[in-house]
Amino acid sequence: MIGKHDASSHGPTRHGMCLGVVDRFKIELTSPVPPDEIVMRDAMPRPRPPYLHRQKTRHGTVVWYVRKEHGRRTRIRAEYGTDQFWSQYRAAIEGAPERSATAKISSLGWALDKYRQSSEWAGLSNATRRQRENIYRAVLETAGNVVLRDITTAAIRTGRERRAAAPHSANNFLKAMRGFFSWAVESDLVGSDPTKGVKMLAWENESGFHTWTEEELERFETYWAVGTRERLAFDLLLYTGLRRGDAVRIGRQHVRDGCISVFTE
Repeated sequence: MIGKHDASSHGPTRHGMCLGVVDRFKIELTSPVPPDEIVMRDAMPRPRPPYLHRQKTRHGTVVWYVRKEHGRRTRIRAEYGTDQFWSQYRAAIEGAPERSATAKISSLGWALDKYRQSSEWAGLSNATRRQRENIYRAVLETAGNVVLRDITTAAIRTGRERRAAAPHSANNFLKAMRGFFSWAVESDLVGSDPTKGVKMLAWENESGFHTWTEEELERFETYWAVGTRERLAFDLLLYTGLRRGDAVRIGRQHVRDGCISVFTE
C-alpha cells in the first residue's frame, strides 16, 4: 500500500499486502515520535496503554509519564504495575483528579477499576481502550456509586435510549457495557449480565462506508501527487491494509531494508 504501480510488475496491488517497495514510490515517511520520547520496547507492557511513556534519566532513574499528543506531561509517581499506578494513569488520561483508593466496594466505579486492571482489558486494542475509557468516564459521572448488582436491564436500556439521538454512540455504549459485564459475570461480581436482551439501535450507515471505485481512486491520485501528505495517507491506507490506528503510527523507524515492519494493535 505504498503507491500505485503497474499490475505486471512485482510489488503491491490494490488487493495485495507486499510492503517491500518503499524505494519504488519515493514516499517520505516522517516519525510521529519526537527523539526525546523514544522508549525502551523491552520494558513496556504489551499492548502498550495509550499515551503512557517510559523515560530513563541521565541518573539511571526510570520514570513514567502520560502525554497526550503534544500536550503537557503528567508524571506518575506510584510504583509501576501497582493499583495506585494505574489509578494515577487513568486520572491523567481523563484529566481528572485521581479517584480515592477507598472507592465504595461493590459499586460500579469499584468494579470498573478492577476491570481496567484485568487481562481482559489489557487484551483490547489501544483504540478500543481509548474509546471505552471515554464511555466509562461519562457513566461514572452519573452512576459511579451505584451498587453493581443493582444495575438492571432497564438501566442499561435507559442508558442506550439517552444516547439514541446518535445511534452509533448508543451502540458503542452498549458494546462497552457488554464487555464489562461479561468480565463481571466471569469474575463472580454479578450473577447475570444486564446487557443481555438489549438490542443495538439501527442507524442509517448500517451498510458501511462507500467503497471507492477505480475511477475515484485514480481521480484522487491525479489530484494529489506523490510527495504530498494526502497522497502518503492514501497510499498507506490503500496498499498495506493497515487499520487507521496502525497506519497513523508508521514512520521512518518502521522501515528496515526497504520493508515496513510494525506491531499492529
